[in-house]
Amino acid sequence: MSDIATPLLTYLIHNRIIDENTASKIKEELKENQHKVLGEILVENNFFTKEDLLILVIEFFKKGYLTLEDVNTHFAIESEKFLKSLAKHLNYEYLDLDSIDIDYRLASKLPFMQLKKFKALPIREDEINIFIALKDPLDINAQEGVQRIFPRKLLKVIIADPTQIDKYLVKMELGESIKGLIGEIRKEITSSAAENPQESSGILKLIEIILKTSILARASDIHIEPTENNCIVRSRIDGMLTETFIFDKDIYPPLGSRMKLLSNMDIAEKRKPQDGRFSATILGKEYDFRISALPTINGESIVIRILDKSKVMIKIEDLGMHPNNYVKFEQAMHAPYGIILVTGPTGSGKTTTLYAALNAIKSVQTKIITVEDPVEYQLTLTQQVQVNEKANLTFSSALRSILRQDPDVIMIGEIRDTETLRIAVQAALTGHLVFSTLHTNDAISAVTRVVDMGIEPYLMSGSLVAIEAQRLVRKLCPHCKTKYTLPKTAYDEIKDMLPDNYQFYKNVGCEKCSQTGYLGREMISEILTISETISSMIAQGAGKSEIKEQALKEGFVDMYQDGITRAANGVTTLDEIARVAKG
Repeated sequence: MSDIATPLLTYLIHNRIIDENTASKIKEELKENQHKVLGEILVENNFFTKEDLLILVIEFFKKGYLTLEDVNTHFAIESEKFLKSLAKHLNYEYLDLDSIDIDYRLASKLPFMQLKKFKALPIREDEINIFIALKDPLDINAQEGVQRIFPRKLLKVIIADPTQIDKYLVKMELGESIKGLIGEIRKEITSSAAENPQESSGILKLIEIILKTSILARASDIHIEPTENNCIVRSRIDGMLTETFIFDKDIYPPLGSRMKLLSNMDIAEKRKPQDGRFSATILGKEYDFRISALPTINGESIVIRILDKSKVMIKIEDLGMHPNNYVKFEQAMHAPYGIILVTGPTGSGKTTTLYAALNAIKSVQTKIITVEDPVEYQLTLTQQVQVNEKANLTFSSALRSILRQDPDVIMIGEIRDTETLRIAVQAALTGHLVFSTLHTNDAISAVTRVVDMGIEPYLMSGSLVAIEAQRLVRKLCPHCKTKYTLPKTAYDEIKDMLPDNYQFYKNVGCEKCSQTGYLGREMISEILTISETISSMIAQGAGKSEIKEQALKEGFVDMYQDGITRAANGVTTLDEIARVAKG
């Protein structure tokens, strides 16, 4: 039974809402039904309607008996719904901070340490009012403290998600730390001595700070985007974009020009897309950066891909596959010939899986040739071919030449057309082991996709060894995750998939995980091994549902089931599994 239930039941007895006998029954039901929460039991037993329970929970919250976390966990009331109701109850405005344009210039005029002390985030102002989101909207001291900062304005309190307020305060603190540097850059831009503003030392320092901040946050990409009023820097961390810096528009031209100069692009060309690369040592480690510049209506959008060799060159056993899937994949990797397909959407870690597989099977006795677009990482004992469309070196033309190079293993970065697929099938049927990727939603769909691409089913059935489908889910931050009891509706939906011992957790957010509640990513996957029965079914043109039925008989576990198991073991959240894997 939850720790919070006892004081709340005591409060209900004290205020004669329930008697002691009823409280004992509720305690007993909480012990017996681990998946039920206090709020559900009170409503199911007709002690309250949902509306009355919400009013009671608001009263508890105002008296300080409950935190927002308790509301979510023990009463199964979503944070957003509760905060909207609280705002209505207190006659305040509720705002989703992620969906509005916060006026950062307002915050930059204020003493940041005061804002941090009161956990106050300025949103906007008009002639009479100043609108402030407070992490604790019921804290009178905080309200008075903020009012003192704005003596000539009327304070209007905004209700917002506390985690969002924390996130934006952290972002403002980061901006505060580089205020001096921005001033230095402006001086250099306006100085008559600086004929080439992109050569300024301040811009180089700013670029280093952007790269360092993103690498420390484990970002895979950095987006530098000019808007009508600002220059926004966003980082893709664990597959999700988060805003890192926001600068005034005048910082963008020298920043963009210097980035293009670093990667050997034409800085005078602003009408055509351009690509480039550069290397830099950040935090004592060598990184490669691949840059793309794309003209937009507000200027050029610059995206930097961070290439860290140590991240991609991981062992196959460290990919995070389910043990059963790992055994199946390893057996497939050591097949003498055939095709192994790795499927999934862009950014699902397919290339990492292929590199890990090649790394595991490479040896002096094995000739491995790859054809990629682009070659992101260089592998030892492997001949890597870079696709070059301008020179007519395509996947299909490269593959024809590769087959004359006496390879044992071929890796094709991506099968994009029927011609490439046909050559891959022929290579597999003539004794080569072929690895490649395909864009399909699941493993079984890959079978029907290759047949739809025009390959005869009997050729496909003879060449396929295994198909692996994967996604990347964000892992819960171990420093701030909290236990969570599923609402009954969610429990009923997945109860047949749950292991005997399970405990769900939810993401909260702390400094270690940049207030997201997630830290790192892990693979969820499914592997369809082509047995003799399934091979025969493919040759006869069986449909997706028939193949899946047979695969399930042979022990196939789909990606959603793999995800549910991981959520039940406290690795990730159900929301995250639903986001990436629910069909």
